[in-house]
Amino acid sequence: MAWVKDRENLHIAAISSVKAISKKRELSAKNTPSNRSPNLGEVSLISAPRSSVKIDAWRGEGDFQAFWNLYHQKLDDLPLKKEAREVFKELELSRVEILGGNKYKGSKKNITAHIEQKSSELVNEKIQTQLPFAANLWLKHINGYKFSGDAKLIVSNFIKVFLPQENQVLQEKFIQKLKDQKAFEKESLNFLRQLNLLKEHSNEDMEESYEDSPGSMDQDDAELSESGMEVESENISESLDPAEEADDDLLQEASVSIDDKSIEEEIELSGAYKDIVEENTKIPYTIFTTQYDETIEAKELTTKEEALRLRNQLDQLIKPHLTTIGKLANRLQRLLLSKQNTSWNFNLEEGLLDTARLSRVVTEPGAPLSFKVESEKEFKNTVVSLLIDNSGSMRGRSISLAAICADLIGSTLERCSIKTEILGFTTKNWKGGDSKVFWQSQGSPSNPGRLNDIRHIIFKHADNSWRRARKYFGVMLREGLLKENIDGEALSWSFQRLIKRPEERKILIVISDGAPVDDSTLSTNHSLFLDDHLRNIIDSIEDDNHVELLAIGIGHDVSKYYKRAITINRAEELGEVLLEELTDLFKN
Repeated sequence: MAWVKDRENLHIAAISSVKAISKKRELSAKNTPSNRSPNLGEVSLISAPRSSVKIDAWRGEGDFQAFWNLYHQKLDDLPLKKEAREVFKELELSRVEILGGNKYKGSKKNITAHIEQKSSELVNEKIQTQLPFAANLWLKHINGYKFSGDAKLIVSNFIKVFLPQENQVLQEKFIQKLKDQKAFEKESLNFLRQLNLLKEHSNEDMEESYEDSPGSMDQDDAELSESGMEVESENISESLDPAEEADDDLLQEASVSIDDKSIEEEIELSGAYKDIVEENTKIPYTIFTTQYDETIEAKELTTKEEALRLRNQLDQLIKPHLTTIGKLANRLQRLLLSKQNTSWNFNLEEGLLDTARLSRVVTEPGAPLSFKVESEKEFKNTVVSLLIDNSGSMRGRSISLAAICADLIGSTLERCSIKTEILGFTTKNWKGGDSKVFWQSQGSPSNPGRLNDIRHIIFKHADNSWRRARKYFGVMLREGLLKENIDGEALSWSFQRLIKRPEERKILIVISDGAPVDDSTLSTNHSLFLDDHLRNIIDSIEDDNHVELLAIGIGHDVSKYYKRAITINRAEELGEVLLEELTDLFKN
């Protein structure tokens, strides 16, 4: 058990390390395997391995994502074929790994261990399958990395097949331009031509496409990337102020191999990461325009035929867990009803006949019949609002879990005479819509605030019957619905709806998978713009005595935002976890 706990703590420490190295505390964390092309703004890292032998490779998996978020700026995709695009991305990934490895020697060792592990997985694959990763290794090779075993073999085969004639000039340009992403990408295109991966394009076409791309803008004009990070200059290390250098010293020390210190020491050191990077500038939350926002009924987003098909699809997802969920729902219902102390008003002129007092008819012939009425139960004077994240990151298993949660919670609470409303939130478009077009027409002023068209969805009104509303829950699974998420405004919207309700007790349950993300907003404002707004809204609700707030994280821990939060990773956990949490919620 001690080792399991240490592994959990080490995982937390590793995530903190990634955030510190990347200088982005707002990174969202996922307990999933990493992608070779990491996503900006997040880190994917599975739990720490059980064997200490694999720790370095595992830490390397986190390190390369940290460097990606530190050194890589988001540029528009060039018109490349699939194979060329994969090689292009691996070259860029190798670039940021080299920069990071040069700065943090411990991380270089971790990345090398990760590379060697990856090489062992690919060494028996066809040479064409190895090509993107082999290009990554080759770039490290010409920058002084020493490989052994499978990694060395992959590099050797790559040179033999694709680079039989050594191009020293190209190698030198690659090395010289590592710190300039724009210049490096141009050299990458030249390299792709040398590999015959751009034969479908003329050199002129590619150069024209590159120059027309937003990513080809002069570095002096590009102050912020999509994720809000500062564009790296050619003299990154020289531009650090003394405070940053102190942070770097701490991180350098923290990058020492796990073999050189105990797990306990590693965890303790990593705890210092959390407060290393502080954001000094916080821009107040603003909205550029609300004229394109919408609040819409779920039934308006689909046809009756499609709604029925999607409902059947959701029923199929629920079906394997129906028995378990039904049993747990009944248990919850009994527990809730048991807390509703029944009381009666007696000696009334109408109501239910009080059979206990029928004897008076015999003993007192002149006495009238006695009736009773059940008193109104205070427990029933409750309304629950379910607010569901309908963002693109919820696609697949996550939105299925969220829909099952809504179905389970709503149906169970309705059995107990507790009114429930189901809400959803997303945006109308990816990367901005009419709001962004309007902003551009106004001259694209800086720090415009929220820059997308929000879409708030009503799946069920609190006063509507569950039977009639549930047929539209499947709309959550509709292809094309899930886009981006601006959680703070959705939370504020649902809160305002709740406080207008007449019920004495009001409960808001948020179902989400993590941090707010909207490309158009984050690319034009401070990197913590949406994050800070969400935290402010949560704080105001939690400090308010009128609404109780609970968050359910789908596959992700959301406790960094919400004081009261639970996490559900699998459908099998749904019933038991919800039973426990809802029972605890309704104890008072």
